[in-house]
Amino acid sequence: MKKLFDFKVGSKIWLIAILLIAAFLRFYQLGVNPPSLTWDEAAWGYNAYSLGIDGRDEFGRFLPHDYLESFGDFKPPMYAYLDVFPVKFFGLNEFAVRFPSAFFGLLTVLLTYFLTKRIFPKSENKEKYALLASFLLAISPWHIMLSRAAFEANVATFFLTFGVFSFLAGVKDKKQYLFLSAVSFALSLYTFNTSRVVAPLLVLILAVGFRKELLERKKETLLAIILGVLFILPTAKFLLSAQASLRFKEVNIFSDIGVINTTNKEIENDNNSLFSKFIHNRRFAYGVEYLNHYFDNLSPSFLFIKGDGNPKFSTQDVGLMYLLELPFFIGGIIFLFRKRESSWWIIPLWLLVGIMPAATARETPHALRIEAALPIFQILTAIGIGIFLNWTNKARYKGLILSATFILLAANFVYFYHGLFSSYPREFSGEWQYGYKDSVNYVLESQNKYDQINVTTELGRPYIYYLFYSKTNPTDFIKTAQISRDAFGFVSVDGFSKFRFAKDLSKIEDKKEKTLYIDVPKAVPSEGSVVESFNLLNGKAALKAYTL
Repeated sequence: MKKLFDFKVGSKIWLIAILLIAAFLRFYQLGVNPPSLTWDEAAWGYNAYSLGIDGRDEFGRFLPHDYLESFGDFKPPMYAYLDVFPVKFFGLNEFAVRFPSAFFGLLTVLLTYFLTKRIFPKSENKEKYALLASFLLAISPWHIMLSRAAFEANVATFFLTFGVFSFLAGVKDKKQYLFLSAVSFALSLYTFNTSRVVAPLLVLILAVGFRKELLERKKETLLAIILGVLFILPTAKFLLSAQASLRFKEVNIFSDIGVINTTNKEIENDNNSLFSKFIHNRRFAYGVEYLNHYFDNLSPSFLFIKGDGNPKFSTQDVGLMYLLELPFFIGGIIFLFRKRESSWWIIPLWLLVGIMPAATARETPHALRIEAALPIFQILTAIGIGIFLNWTNKARYKGLILSATFILLAANFVYFYHGLFSSYPREFSGEWQYGYKDSVNYVLESQNKYDQINVTTELGRPYIYYLFYSKTNPTDFIKTAQISRDAFGFVSVDGFSKFRFAKDLSKIEDKKEKTLYIDVPKAVPSEGSVVESFNLLNGKAALKAYTL
């Protein structure tokens, strides 16, 4: 048992073992679990497919560097570019679409090891902290869930982590790493919207904290700044545009008129007194709302018990972290502030800014929007476990204590693992738009029998699934696409080729005599003749094909 926890002996072997575990948990059954592609995942894949053909996105923009219009989300384009090669190599399928997220998730586990050692270069426990933090991220329910689907936030986490790591290396002993840091932070801006807030704040924090070291490396610092600016310039105009803030305007708490109505009511109840106008000021109310949303993301229930309420980010019965991690997480925070080793201050400040953008959203807590705070949670927990292991060296029943702790952690992990690969796909296949693939394949096999295919949009955005699974040439799509854009910038594809899409299929005007309908079961008319049913993994029908 003593040799087992001696991290200084064979640390490379430990690290290789951790990476193998991380790779298995991220790549095993990647194409079938989660059980289906979300429409965003399908959009990433099809745009990568389109870019790989002629350098144009699904709507024909050549080499888009600032955004992908997609559904009107104006997505940062990096994930699609990273997915071009996997789609070319593996084909346009689920595994290829998710490959970049799983791959960069694995790299983040490796990077966490080196980052932790850079944060605590003089600590006698740095090897222990580094291996533990890397291991905790490798088996993290939070990071595993986000690495197994095409979430661009997961790739952005890698760029942010690499940006911090290379900055620390650059101000210590490898000056050229400052260039890599500038590029990595800049690339994060092209990857996920949250990074557009977190990355500049992290750069500012690091620059202030290491201002003396940067001044000693004036030449490298200036060149890194210039390089970073050059990488950001192509998207600078878009970042200042109305489209860039479209998603923020849609979900932020500051556009919630309910807060203003509440404050006005409170003032009215107090007879419009000056004091009431002061304490019920709407700016103060929004500030309180922001703090409430901020601390929602630190809720113990959210972090350690239930996880995110969205099944895409959580199995619903395990927290973002394991329950056993809670005491070590708290202990790590306490010891961090008591010991204050080396560059310890990076950890709380990173955690602080990593959650800041997510707190502006109406929907909190949110595992995806605070992923920028990884791997800080794991590093703090690793510190707590490291100190616990140091204490057990003097404990009377060391073997018993370590064995019991290991068994409890293993039990936590096995419970999550079994749920993820056993009950989770069947229970939550509907959350992943399961049924679209089966219905599309059926339609593609039988479409020659019909003059028109009318498909409901009740479950989301079906057009992207038809493009994805039919591997429609983007040029052919553009020629026949019926595209509408509303005043808010959102994009709807109402049809292409012989396909028509609408929420209410009865309202489609240009109907043909031989038409196949794909609709949700409740919308199938009594006179409809059902020819095929497409079921969720729990047996419940998701879609039905019928004729009239």
